[in-house]
Amino acid sequence: MTPLSTKSQTIPERCIIVLDAGLAPGRAANAAAVMALTVGQRHSELVGPPLIDACDLEHPGLIPIGIAVLAASQAELSALRQQASTVPDIDIVDFPAQGQQTKDYDEFRRVVASLTTDEITYVGIALIGKKNRSPNWSHDTSFTTSHGFTPRVARR
Repeated sequence: MTPLSTKSQTIPERCIIVLDAGLAPGRAANAAAVMALTVGQRHSELVGPPLIDACDLEHPGLIPIGIAVLAASQAELSALRQQASTVPDIDIVDFPAQGQQTKDYDEFRRVVASLTTDEITYVGIALIGKKNRSPNWSHDTSFTTSHGFTPRVARR
């Protein structure tokens, strides 16, 4: 999929990460970090300007729009990913569960290539888009509940 910034030339206003609620804390942090790195690569415009402290020391810029982190079951993740793919101008960064079963990226690619889309399970999904295109799943659940998804704030 082409990143949103390439498709519509607009800067994303919303970014959420939905993680598998059954993940151990370390695996959840890994999944969020891996997807966030890819989101940053695909949407470099999301990185804010450097932060300058009172001693004039520069710190790397961070994402100024924030990232809501939610939790869902694997079945909900698959359904959400499929539903989000039908919404225009939402970029999806997904993390197939097979990625946490090997440290060999080529093996990961081979395993994913052997699966149909419906066979893939996810440890997480990041959704990036405009406010009017990607509902505020962390506060307004009307879209997600009408599609059978009940987001929960991820707590560990």
